[in-house]
Amino acid sequence: MLVVLTAALVSLLLLQAPAQQPVPAAPATPAAPAAARLRVFLDCDCFGEYFRNEVTFVDYVRQRESADVHVLGQSRETGGSGREYNLHFVGLGPLDGFNLDLRAVTAASDTEDTRRRAVQAVLTSGLLVYMAKAEIPGRVEIDVESDASAPAVPVDDPWNFWVFSLRANTDLQAEESSREFNWGLSASADRVTEAWKLSFGLSSDQSREEFNLDEEDEEQFESRRHSRQFDFLVVKSLGQHWSAGATGEIGSSSFDNLRFQAMVAPALEYSFFPYQDYARRQFTAQYAVGPRFNKYYEETLFETLEETRWHHELEFRYDQREPWGSLRGGVEVSQYLPDTDLYRLEVDGDVSFRILRGLSLSLEANASRIRDQIALPRRGATEEEIFLRLRRLRSGYEYSFEVSFTYTFGSIFNNVVNPRFGGGDNDFRR
Repeated sequence: MLVVLTAALVSLLLLQAPAQQPVPAAPATPAAPAAARLRVFLDCDCFGEYFRNEVTFVDYVRQRESADVHVLGQSRETGGSGREYNLHFVGLGPLDGFNLDLRAVTAASDTEDTRRRAVQAVLTSGLLVYMAKAEIPGRVEIDVESDASAPAVPVDDPWNFWVFSLRANTDLQAEESSREFNWGLSASADRVTEAWKLSFGLSSDQSREEFNLDEEDEEQFESRRHSRQFDFLVVKSLGQHWSAGATGEIGSSSFDNLRFQAMVAPALEYSFFPYQDYARRQFTAQYAVGPRFNKYYEETLFETLEETRWHHELEFRYDQREPWGSLRGGVEVSQYLPDTDLYRLEVDGDVSFRILRGLSLSLEANASRIRDQIALPRRGATEEEIFLRLRRLRSGYEYSFEVSFTYTFGSIFNNVVNPRFGGGDNDFRR
């Protein structure tokens, strides 16, 4: 009955509404023929919908094989806690071999709109270069704003490149039989220049959980966890391939049975590729060695409440992003001295590449061989500690593996943006 009444009311309103004269459409700017528009494959976790809505003088396609230009995007944090966005343009087809690298730098205080407009300007500049290279006709209007009086580098920085951050957080979750309360504080100070990289951090986290185990006698179980940590990193640049520095840490953790821990380790890093190529590829080897002092809450498997051991580690990391896909991986070996039996070996990696048009494959895996759990308590864990993850458990290994295939087909174009019922853009993946 309600549907009938609603339909009748809508019909009555339509009959009483005055007839409207059609409004002549404004003359549209003639677009370039489809064959004369640059086809772009945007390959980045960036402001894709914003670009497709604002940069409209090209066609965006869903597959690399349909494109004239492949745009790869990546970003990294700058010394002032801002972002540096790198766009690598790769020419395809008739433009094969014509590549271009451009970047945009934004400040930590910039809004998301400011950041995406900065990246849009870089994207537009690169695409115009490719249009000129391909001799594609079209009506494109360019508006350039410039402040000639603005210096390229800050003349007077009262903070001397230091950036500070303070953070506090708390949360409460409760139901009839359980309650959980967490809070944390953290602070950091960073200074990054071409010659030096300094980083200091301080954090404290506390957690309390309460459970009603028996409603009749109101038996209650309570668990508490905490961790506190101060860490630092000092790095000196030694050219395009070498860096030297030191890292250190002071802290405590109830989960790890550490009442107090202090360590410091001088380190040396070698980059097989120049550091300036980090946006596309990076392959580094890093070695660190130093003493560690541990004081425990409970007696450990080695029947001790405190000890000092030397520890060293060697790590290789590789990261590459190319038109065919991406590859990341690493190997880390660490060991307590002089007990060579106390070691840990960790291997991780992920690869994603395009097999053929529309089909891509992603593989991700990591595995660890664990033989260095010197802080484990001598006594066994209770059932409550196991179920509530109140302490670290003994384990000889860890591993995980994931495989995924993605196949996409249909229209090659990806120009239209429809934000209804959700959807939107995020920053580059961090």
